[in-house]
Amino acid sequence: MLKQEPMENKDFLQLAIDKSKTSVTVGAFPVGAIIVQNGKIVASAISNGKQLKDPTSHAEVAVIREVCQKLQNRDLKDVILYSSLEPCLMCYAASFWASIPKIVYACSRQRVSIIHYEGDHHLNEINQASRHPIELVHIKEMEESALKVIEDWESSLKK
Repeated sequence: MLKQEPMENKDFLQLAIDKSKTSVTVGAFPVGAIIVQNGKIVASAISNGKQLKDPTSHAEVAVIREVCQKLQNRDLKDVILYSSLEPCLMCYAASFWASIPKIVYACSRQRVSIIHYEGDHHLNEINQASRHPIELVHIKEMEESALKVIEDWESSLKK
């Protein structure tokens, strides 16, 4: 019997990017997120706020809500959040309040239009000033893949 190698950050991040593609196919914003606990995916989500008429339904917030319900706990100190895009302030704050210790993301905010972030804040500075900073990991070699989903979505809006 073949032993299956454990998944790594890049594998989980690719799944979040795949969710961002799913998000686009249903007409939603091009971001996907997953939460992993003990090397296993607990939940995944898309950014479906427009369809749900809910401005807080970003992929990261949606997946946090789902995991909290599944685990019946708001303390997620033993999970990792993977997102195709650097979290906005709302998603960062939700992660902070859920005690998520680590966020891994593919595409940095510097690569996308400022309209996707509603301002020019600097997440790293805000994070370092917090009581319990979250480990923010940008996997740059995954950035182009995530950015392509966003650029394709933006192009489709112009048609």
